[in-house]
Amino acid sequence: MNWLAVTATTTLPALPTQSTQQALGYPSLFLLVLFGALVPIVPTGALVSSAAVVAFHQTAPFSLALVFVTASLAAFLGDATLYWLGRRGMKSKNGSRWLEAIRSRAPEDRLEQAQEKLAEHGVAVLVLSRLVPAGRIPVMLACLMAQWPLRRFSRGNFPACLAWAVTYQVIGILGGSLFPEPWEGVVAAIALTVLVSAVPGVVRRLRGVSR
Repeated sequence: MNWLAVTATTTLPALPTQSTQQALGYPSLFLLVLFGALVPIVPTGALVSSAAVVAFHQTAPFSLALVFVTASLAAFLGDATLYWLGRRGMKSKNGSRWLEAIRSRAPEDRLEQAQEKLAEHGVAVLVLSRLVPAGRIPVMLACLMAQWPLRRFSRGNFPACLAWAVTYQVIGILGGSLFPEPWEGVVAAIALTVLVSAVPGVVRRLRGVSR
């Protein structure tokens, strides 16, 4: 399964076989989602949805299951690594660039909300933070400031990554089922994930204007 190959269908005379696509696609998806968890500039949700579209149109068995396992495992390992790096920064007198990167992506108002929710609901907040666009980093920073050990964070983050992978895979399956060609489903899935990601920002702006 190579979800990247879909974009080349209009220019290449033929695509590689499904076995070749799978050999290249799953490691690529894993590395991109892992990198996106560490450096939150990669649209990992769109990657998972696009991969699900291509898997939906394939005849190979268990393609969708492999997308789910690959994406959720990469997200979990990426989050765990980033949290571990953040904890090292918290313990260091001079901090670290990873900790500063986490802080720079957690606005003060969102951090305060995350701390309040974390105090009230505990690990359940981690699940919601993965599903809410731009909600992961503020909650992670709140966990760091609450001095959660990595094991406790991982216990809550594991189901969060599973729920995240399922959500964006469902978006991809919906896109794949609506269109006969995989590339059409990929475009639809990406557009939908971008729209979902933009909604919280629009809501915050509207609230600011109303005040």
